[in-house]
Amino acid sequence: MPARHICPLCEATCGLLISVEDDHVSAVRGDPEDVFSRGFICPKGVAVGDLHHDPARLRTPLVRDEGQLREATWDEAFDRIRAGLRQIIEAHGPDAVALYLGNPNAHNVTSTFYLPALVRALRTKYRFTASTVDQMPQQVALGLVFGTELSVPVPDIDRTDLLVILGGNPLVSNGSMMTVPDMPGRLRALKARGGRLVVVDPVRTRTADAADQHLAIRPGTDVLLLAALVNTVLADGVDLGPAADHVDPDAIAHLREVLAPFPAAAVAEATGIPAETIVRLARDIAQSPSAAVYGRLGTSTSGLLVDGELTNFGTLASWLIVVLNVITGNLDRPGGVMFPLPPAGGPTTFGTPGSGRGVRVPGSRRTRVRGLPSVLGEFPVAALAEEIDTSGDDRIRALITVAGNPVVSTPDATRMERALGQLDLLVCLDMYVTETSRHADVILPAPSPLARSHYDVVFGSLAVRNAARWSPAVFPLGPGEKDEGQVLLMLAAIAAGINSGSEPTPEQMDDLVAMTVAEDVSLLGAVAPRRGVARLIDISLRKGPYELTLDDLESAPAGIDLGPLQPRLPEVLRTPSGRIELVPEQLIAECRRLAAAEVEQAPLVLVGRRQLRTNNSWLRTLPRLAGGSSRCTAQVHPDDAVEAGLIDGGHAWLTSASGRQRVEVEVTDAVRSGVICLPHGWAPASDAWAVDATIGTNSNVLTPLTGLDPLSGTAVLNAVPVTISPDS
Repeated sequence: MPARHICPLCEATCGLLISVEDDHVSAVRGDPEDVFSRGFICPKGVAVGDLHHDPARLRTPLVRDEGQLREATWDEAFDRIRAGLRQIIEAHGPDAVALYLGNPNAHNVTSTFYLPALVRALRTKYRFTASTVDQMPQQVALGLVFGTELSVPVPDIDRTDLLVILGGNPLVSNGSMMTVPDMPGRLRALKARGGRLVVVDPVRTRTADAADQHLAIRPGTDVLLLAALVNTVLADGVDLGPAADHVDPDAIAHLREVLAPFPAAAVAEATGIPAETIVRLARDIAQSPSAAVYGRLGTSTSGLLVDGELTNFGTLASWLIVVLNVITGNLDRPGGVMFPLPPAGGPTTFGTPGSGRGVRVPGSRRTRVRGLPSVLGEFPVAALAEEIDTSGDDRIRALITVAGNPVVSTPDATRMERALGQLDLLVCLDMYVTETSRHADVILPAPSPLARSHYDVVFGSLAVRNAARWSPAVFPLGPGEKDEGQVLLMLAAIAAGINSGSEPTPEQMDDLVAMTVAEDVSLLGAVAPRRGVARLIDISLRKGPYELTLDDLESAPAGIDLGPLQPRLPEVLRTPSGRIELVPEQLIAECRRLAAAEVEQAPLVLVGRRQLRTNNSWLRTLPRLAGGSSRCTAQVHPDDAVEAGLIDGGHAWLTSASGRQRVEVEVTDAVRSGVICLPHGWAPASDAWAVDATIGTNSNVLTPLTGLDPLSGTAVLNAVPVTISPDS
């Protein structure tokens, strides 16, 4: 019988059946009995065995001697880290150490539970994550309106009559901030029941190609379109539906006032979408039996050119999506957008139902160089390089990265890479030697996903259907490998020992984490003798809204289906008022900032592209996933190619205010004129990834450190002005 496992490589979280022969993965297919994914699988899932067996995957620690990385024992690696951190913290304090957390941590139950212990033990204010080059605007907007950063109403895609997608490509991403396996099947079902799909995107993506209507918007102007959609609905008349009893009666009048400058006719030229089309879409959303409006990376990371300067309105765009769903009556109703009920609990289930402290935006802390505010406990990653390379006794001197590759994933990548060379200590917890970790003083290898148990804690708060699934490890750890939880606990113990004077054991740290999660000694007794992640999941399930146990999940290897999404107002709210705080003062100020902006149009702008066979900066090195749809080409409209003298398959130089990159040209009418589309996550050949099919262009050499969204600190990665010229 094949082993069951949940794929951790993207948010779809598909169930896999893994055939093993002679300790080797011989086949991977979708699990037809999985209660959530029902047999769906994508190329990344098929390749999970290749990842497990990849000879390039690290299996032993590496330390740097005389400029070269060499293999070392775990004790030697931890001793290097202990000595380096001690010297830096004792001389310069905890804030001389920074932590960078990459996207895969959200997919890893071990990181979910044990990274907070490392953060607390380090006592540094300098925490950076991939969120501020990704979804942070959505988390800020949702936190202000509903009370927590994981108060995420997701499209009830299985029952909606109209799905409107802005700046997202879920047929390739497999969903994002929306945990939804088998997006192709769900969209087919949408159309089979007479529903419609509308996609707003400057590129004819795979999702846009499947849409009933594709609106090829000018990059960066999503926020203007959304403001006009809301304006139109407000003018026609509002139906709050299930939200009616939970919105301040004065909120609608306030919205009418601040959005008055954005009728459809006022934004048509800037967006490139006719006014009558905007009005029709607004009325379709309002008048459809049910509708769900969903925005993703394009709405979060795009810039508008105002007075010659790029600026990000990502949080405002994210808030306008929330407002649009609320005022059309589509919040918290079947077929609209609804709140999942995560089986292992989450911010929307903790505390007192219907009330809470809300979120503080902006945060109270500031970066040293630019004085940028913290957001939801972290700083904008666009500030990381300058906090390292700007001189001063209080600069960052040590960096710990966990499953992150900031050299490829963050703005002005050239400066980021140079800054790493100025650190006194760089420690990377990673499966590979990457563009970032190749600069490390110590690399601690993470185990294969098939050598660790899995439960989707975070994605339970984003799922389009409630379900609970647990998968044990398929393989034991290899010789000399360590469980990732033990590595994180050891790092936390080292940091705690330096900052407190007495180093605990990893086992003691594990008990402390368990007590923090349980909050009740009797619950610890109930889950004994379990330890590690299994103990923490068992505790969380017992405390969760369904009062499940890990025994329940172990008895149901294909998972437990907990049914479709259900209305959760008002118990889901965690705002100080106990209401939907629809018009936060921070967003009203952003509306006025947008109304005062003189928007300009750059002749040519750069946007990103998601690819099915990769996940940000990794997986592109696996032979099974190399090539095919995973090509690093700069897509150029035929008219722009003729004007610039470019040919299909040729090469060109792409230049922005931040840098210059050589690209391979792909001439296609899939992009609108004035747009260059380049995938993110690629980089030139390095010592780490020297495989021909993996060589590409690092798009983040071209993205700026400036123009950050003031509320979320999120960088501008899309709609970046560029020029292009032939490589003569």
